[in-house]
Formats: sequence, C-alpha cells, structure tokens
Amino acid sequence: MKNKHLTILFYLVSISIFAQISNSEKQALQDLYAETNGDNWNNSWDLSKSASEWNGVTIEQNKVIGLSLLFNNMKGELPSSIGQLKHLEALELSFNKLEGQLPTEVGNLTKLKVLAFNGNNLTGNIPPSIGNLSSLTQLHLSSNQLTGEIPETIANLDNLEVLNVFDNNLSGKIPSQLAYTKSLKELIVAENNFVATNEFSTLLLSNGASLNLESNPIIIPEDKPIIAIETEEEN
Repeated sequence: MKNKHLTILFYLVSISIFAQISNSEKQALQDLYAETNGDNWNNSWDLSKSASEWNGVTIEQNKVIGLSLLFNNMKGELPSSIGQLKHLEALELSFNKLEGQLPTEVGNLTKLKVLAFNGNNLTGNIPPSIGNLSSLTQLHLSSNQLTGEIPETIANLDNLEVLNVFDNNLSGKIPSQLAYTKSLKELIVAENNFVATNEFSTLLLSNGASLNLESNPIIIPEDKPIIAIETEEEN
C-alpha cells in the first residue's frame, strides 16, 4: 500500500512538472513559428512535442517566461498574437530577417525586462505601446529600418537602463524626459537623423553628464557611461 501511495504521488508530481502551458501561449508560439518560416529556422521546433522541448523557450510554473531565438534564420513578420505571451520576461529575436512593423500588442508584455530585435529588417514606427512595459530594463532595436520619432511614452519606463536604437532611420527630437530617467545608463542613438536640441543637452548636463553636441558620436562617461548621439544639423 505504501508503494502504491508513493507511485500515485510520483505520478501527480510528474503531471505538475510536465503540465502544458496555456492554450493562448502555445498558439502564440505556433503563430510565431508559422509566420516566420519556422520549418527553415536554424533550430526548428517539433510542434508534436511539448513546448518545454522547443529550442529557446523557457518555461517556469507552466508559463513562458523567456524566448531567445538569436541567429535563427527567422523570416517574416511578427504576429500580433505575440502579445499573448504575457508572462515573458525576455524576448530576444536579434540577428534574424524579421520584417514589417513591431506589433502594437508588444505593449501587452508588461513583465518584460529585456526586449531585443537588433539586426533585423523591421520598418515603420516604434509603437507608443512600448511605454506600457514598466519592468523593462533593456530595449535593443539597433540596425533595423525604423522610421519616425522615438515615442514620448519611452520616458514612462522608469527602470530603463539601456536604450539602443543605433543605425535606423529615426528622426525628430530625442524625448527630453529621457534625461530624467535616473536608471538610464546607456543611450545609443547614433546613425539616425535626430535633430540636436539644447533642451535635451541641458537636461543631461543637469544630471552631471558632460555633453558636446558638436562631437559625432558623443561619449558620456560617469553615471551615464555610454551615450552615443549622432545629430543632423538644422538648416
């Protein structure tokens, strides 16, 4: 009888360990696979197996908390259903061939700490919904084809340490409120078409940084150790 109880207990524990993620999260992952040519990824998924066995997927307590598929030959557009992965803490899809716009639904991923899409072919604007990611510490969007301005909502990210939009086609002014973000350590915005503003430089100086908008790029050490800014002169 004792052995029978132990067997039942082991069975229940096994069910807990290998329980499936929610249907909405699994569907979001399957959509990502389908929309980005998953059959030809460098490390493809066997969709007949549990999501816990899929490369780059981190699951804890039956929730998808991490998705890391760097250098994976992903081609296509991100599905809007990616916003269903609401427990994600890290979304790292850098150095692929993703195109199209960042879906607005990315703003639903409010537990994200790291969002990285470096080295893709993303176009369009950075969605203002990015400002909903209150836990975000790192935002990497370098080497894409993003256009428009950095949304003012970026300044809502009180925990942001790294903002990297290097090498895009962004323009306009850098949101002045970023200079008030005490956690910000790296602001990497060179190789864009930003307009120099005295307001932004004055605010940075007020936080103890040295700034020279005539240099290109600008490196600011001290409490903001790596800040590179390339500007376009106003006519």
